[in-house]
Amino acid sequence: MPRLAAASLAGTAIEFYDFFVYGTAAALVLGPLFFPTFSPVAGTLAAFATFGVGFIARPLGSVLFGHLGDRRGRRPVLVASLLLTGAATVAVGCVPSYDTIGVAAPLLLLVLRFLQGLGLGGEWGGAVLLTSEHAPAGRRALWSSFPQMGPAIGFGLANGVVLALSAALSDAEFARWGWRVPFWAAGALALAGLWLRSSLAESPSFLKIDDHARVPFFEVVRHHGRLVLLTAGALAVGYAVFYAVTTWSLAYATERLGVSRTVMLTCVMGAVLVQGALVPLVALFADRFGRRPMCVAGCVACALWMLPMVALLATGEPLLMFLGILGALLAFVTAFAVIAAYLPELYEPRVRCTGAAVGYNLGGVLGGALTPIVATALAERGGRVPWGVGAYLTGIALISLVCFTLLPETRPVPVAAVEPKPVTG
Repeated sequence: MPRLAAASLAGTAIEFYDFFVYGTAAALVLGPLFFPTFSPVAGTLAAFATFGVGFIARPLGSVLFGHLGDRRGRRPVLVASLLLTGAATVAVGCVPSYDTIGVAAPLLLLVLRFLQGLGLGGEWGGAVLLTSEHAPAGRRALWSSFPQMGPAIGFGLANGVVLALSAALSDAEFARWGWRVPFWAAGALALAGLWLRSSLAESPSFLKIDDHARVPFFEVVRHHGRLVLLTAGALAVGYAVFYAVTTWSLAYATERLGVSRTVMLTCVMGAVLVQGALVPLVALFADRFGRRPMCVAGCVACALWMLPMVALLATGEPLLMFLGILGALLAFVTAFAVIAAYLPELYEPRVRCTGAAVGYNLGGVLGGALTPIVATALAERGGRVPWGVGAYLTGIALISLVCFTLLPETRPVPVAAVEPKPVTG
């Protein structure tokens, strides 16, 4: 289990590094470089629109790679998705700016961002299932939480690289070539991830399936459609909160409040790393008290904290901004730390890779794709304190709360009809 958990964590960290580094670049530099004819606000909105394309692609990736995972095994998904995301990320760093190739530049960004999302849509399902289907029932939430630490580590890596470059380079150097370095680094990270995953064993639950679904997606739609919609709605709050504080807040603080890019990156990165470190602790509570109670508690905490969070953010004071962001991420992790165990337990093994991944990534479309765009527009129309952003996030939290209450509790329901024993050796 430690080896499986480490390999899954490393892979998700690398893939989310690829995904997050684009969001950071979109908040800081992509608007002026690829949409120079727009006003500053319109350019940021356009950059966030290309960011949102990755979320739209993620459910398609979950269908494509979910089919592979349910038909051929979880392990091939981990390799194929990592290759696709890594190659697309390196390519983003090679795209010339608008001044060099004109309108082809933003169009290339759109295509590559779509491919990034396609790969990430398959990554989560493969990594989570390979871990959760090996794990013993009494500690399934704990072991499954390790891939859930990957996004925090990936975000920390992405922002750490950008932060170092931002501190070492002038604004002109960073805009000219510095922002490309984190994208090029994705190639080396992808190769490291492939090496880590090369020796993993296939999931025992998959090996026990005698009757594989012919077209898993059709079976999911036919027999589990309501479940997919409920899980998507339930997960929307996590995506909305996370990308509001890690993507929108960067643009808001640097453009509207005049906060230093280095200071804001430090605040966000520190809060994300604290959140990531708490994932296993929250997962232990889920093994003890159940999945749904933790998710409901997280939604309530998000609904209560969003208005205080935007008020603290609007002060422009680094410590207060950090506390606002940290509070939001602690509420977020209370729900999302247990999702890697919860979602797979909701689906039967023969369609689990497709069902869990589609629900997870549809939540990304509902909560993550539009949030930076909507938040930017609401903040622009409001005063110094963006109360509209807080109200928007509170509304999403309440919708997710309703969805979670309609989902069943799965602890101590086993992942498979016969509980698989952890694979050793």
